[in-house]
Amino acid sequence: MSKKSKREYFRLIYPRYRAADAQEKSRILDEFCEVCGYNRKYAIAKLNGPAPEREESSSKKKRHRVNLYSQAVIAILYTVWVAAGYICSIRLKAALRLWLPWIRERFRMSQSVEKSLLSISARQIDRRLQYRKRQLRRSIYGRTKPGTLLKHQIPIKTDNWNVKTAGFTEVDLVSHSGSSAAGEFVYSLNQTDILSTWVETRAVLGKSEIAVVNGLDEMRQALPFALTGIDSDNGSEFINDHLLRYCRKHGIQFTRGRPYKKDDNAHIEQKNWTHVRKLFGWIRYDSQEAIEAINDLYRNELGWFMNLFTPSMKLQRKTRVGSRIRKVYDQPKTPLDRLIGSGEGHPDRITELLQLRESRNPFELAKTIETKLHRIHKLAARSRISIDSNTRHKSPKTTTTNSIEHVTNRS
Repeated sequence: MSKKSKREYFRLIYPRYRAADAQEKSRILDEFCEVCGYNRKYAIAKLNGPAPEREESSSKKKRHRVNLYSQAVIAILYTVWVAAGYICSIRLKAALRLWLPWIRERFRMSQSVEKSLLSISARQIDRRLQYRKRQLRRSIYGRTKPGTLLKHQIPIKTDNWNVKTAGFTEVDLVSHSGSSAAGEFVYSLNQTDILSTWVETRAVLGKSEIAVVNGLDEMRQALPFALTGIDSDNGSEFINDHLLRYCRKHGIQFTRGRPYKKDDNAHIEQKNWTHVRKLFGWIRYDSQEAIEAINDLYRNELGWFMNLFTPSMKLQRKTRVGSRIRKVYDQPKTPLDRLIGSGEGHPDRITELLQLRESRNPFELAKTIETKLHRIHKLAARSRISIDSNTRHKSPKTTTTNSIEHVTNRS
């Protein structure tokens, strides 16, 4: 019996049941359970409940929602979303206004299309891009070994990063070893500022003390603000005398998280995914040529794109509502805008970065990043074949996920 037939039968039997005496009600109830296949307790509750609603007139016209966003609007939205690295809808909505001059130049939009593009809500963006978002996948990977030396000289940071000045950062290493940990391979040394969300990254061969310190020193000089503090995990690449002496020499506060507590370094763990793993995947890189190519990308186009053109959100507070936790974020801003708003940073460097943002096209940056990534992935493929042949074992299949695709069609 169909649901529609059950509703019609219920509508007919309801007044009979309510007007019948006790003996007649029992008979009607038996009939109702037999015809509809209901449990007796459920049928009693249904017949003693509110009266069924009347059937809507078939002649009544259904209201159809007006489609406010044309295919042209969705095509532009998707293109910006892809170019910006698949950022969330709230950050994407902020990026649309920031990228507007280059969007106008690229698409030659009409006024109505531009108005619709700027008026679309974050929730509507999620709906329009829902199918594409289902195709993205995530994985977790790491090869950190705990350091045991000098731990008593490097304090554990137990308070929250509630800083008011730029320069307090978290650092971490992301391995590019592929399916084999044999020999030396490339690591991405990642650093993010807590206040501004500014990110600097450098590729190093192996994770020796000297390589890590040299990478940190290069990033310190590239930052548009003074480096005040670093916070790391308990890996031996950080917990060593070489880095401790370097921090003391330059007046840098050096702290570490608790062992086996990744949440203590949540800021950098997030950047490890968005700024490294989404771009380079899990393939092995182990050549000097690969390091130079990766660093060329980190120092130039990728750094400009992430810090000047990609808005980020910062968690303001968390409140518990029943069994759920409600998170409240601030307005999306680029790391450069956050740095300017805080009044921090070297004035000359800030001026240079503003001029750089005005002179660069984010769509062209995305295209250049994708071109360089293709070249880097070719270098990685040769390295993987070499390792597999030397180790003489079959490696499991690896998956490469690119964060930024060639712009032809985000948002």
